[in-house]
Amino acid sequence: MSRIQITRREIQVGQQTVYYQVAGESKGEAVILVHGLSASSRWWVRNIPALAQRYQVYLLDLPGFGIMRRFRRRFVLDELASRIVALMDALGIQQAHLFGHSMGGYICLRIAARHPERIQRLVLVAPAGIPHVRSVYGYTIPLLVAFRYFKPGFFSILISDALRAGPLTILRATQDLLTRDIRDSLKDVTVPTLLVWGEHDTLVPPVFGTILQQEIKGAQLLVLKKAGHVAMFDQAEQFNAAALGFLEG
Repeated sequence: MSRIQITRREIQVGQQTVYYQVAGESKGEAVILVHGLSASSRWWVRNIPALAQRYQVYLLDLPGFGIMRRFRRRFVLDELASRIVALMDALGIQQAHLFGHSMGGYICLRIAARHPERIQRLVLVAPAGIPHVRSVYGYTIPLLVAFRYFKPGFFSILISDALRAGPLTILRATQDLLTRDIRDSLKDVTVPTLLVWGEHDTLVPPVFGTILQQEIKGAQLLVLKKAGHVAMFDQAEQFNAAALGFLEG
């Protein structure tokens, strides 16, 4: 990360000030990174240097998380896809490569289904959106098991981001996500798509990768060994190589 300059910026989108960060090649194609539940753009910390060598990378923190933690409006999951498109409009980005992890993957799938003309390629890491747990408490055991596969360097990021977001925002986001089913939109996803899963993912099990691959026309599926729910962090070198190869066609 030390060799890559990351600049924090702000822009007015409608009535809201949006804070975001930019890294990388200013003349490169745009890559937008969308994080998951209780997270921030820091979850992509091991991927940014590789991507930024060739692309202009936009690091977004969703409302209520990361540097957007003081966002005053209530977290509403269904608004986020349109908010990201509005941010792209404000930034003058006609098309971008979208990367989404977990909840961020669900959001990116919604954008791909509604606005395929805005996406060049889609990279999704364990995207959420297929209900398999009925309540927030149903995630307790899978989360405890997931801790076994988190890398030591990831714990500080996980804990600090969860504390920044706070329990109320995380609870609301989780409740919203539990009631959403992306399968009704998958037939509308026509952009080139790479699905990435960790073989030890207990929060969004790899079996859902097979389901999405079957439902999204032409989608590719990569399962990374010795990786859990945060596969892009756990096996960063393999992920970066696969993602860059995919973006280059």
